[in-house]
Amino acid sequence: MSFKNDLILLMKPYYWVNILMGLSYLIAKRAPFVCNLLWKHLFQQDECELDGRETEILFFLLVIVMIRTRKTGSVTMINYLTASFMYTKVANLGLWFYSDIRLGLIYGALFILFGLLLPEPTYTGPENIVYFRQVNGLDEELEKNKTVNWLVVFYTVWNPACANFAPVFAQLSTEYNLPNLKFGKVDVGRFPEAGKKYHVSDSSLSRQLPTLILFRNGKEIVRRPYADSKGKLQKFFFSYDNVKAGFDLNNLYKDCKENPINVKQQKAIDKKHN
Repeated sequence: MSFKNDLILLMKPYYWVNILMGLSYLIAKRAPFVCNLLWKHLFQQDECELDGRETEILFFLLVIVMIRTRKTGSVTMINYLTASFMYTKVANLGLWFYSDIRLGLIYGALFILFGLLLPEPTYTGPENIVYFRQVNGLDEELEKNKTVNWLVVFYTVWNPACANFAPVFAQLSTEYNLPNLKFGKVDVGRFPEAGKKYHVSDSSLSRQLPTLILFRNGKEIVRRPYADSKGKLQKFFFSYDNVKAGFDLNNLYKDCKENPINVKQQKAIDKKHN
């Protein structure tokens, strides 16, 4: 997404509320008005400075956020923010408890309340994607017509990397969709049996989310991320350009367009499965 689109997204309550939650302790300590109201009037503290322990926690938080966002392949401002929200809020929770247990309890309550009332916004733009909402939905579709090529993403709704990839996959689906080149999604959080069949873990610690697989002639041809000969999972950044290159979409699209589905054959297949 463009920087302009990122700025528009930032206007949504989910983002600015989480940004404020992530900066709350630093604002309380460094903003003069908040400092005077909270620390000096309520807690009778003369100074609003970060002590050594608080500085260490914030520095450690910065390091963790940088490492984790790089591991998730975050490439835009929104991606970096969504990947860091949980870490910043947990760090702030610890800081508020460190300062005063009452403030920690209040922050913890807000943490839970906003989490329930303000879920992360999902992509709602144009797309040409088939959502397989049955355990065997993908299997049946692959068996139904093997002349159709399928690019399928295995995802969960709660994983930030999957949420970040959603608009990229949607854009690809609108640009490259053909009768014999289709795009699909399988929610392995909802259908873990499908994840097991295609060797995609839905664990909260899984490094396989999202997983993108290209099927040709009903069989898996390419997947990202993939495991090497030693079983080590190879990192893959799910950007628009990386997916195009990793799955050779331009040549695949050209091949599919030059070899369209036979109309009579397709009608016979549809009749057989209806």
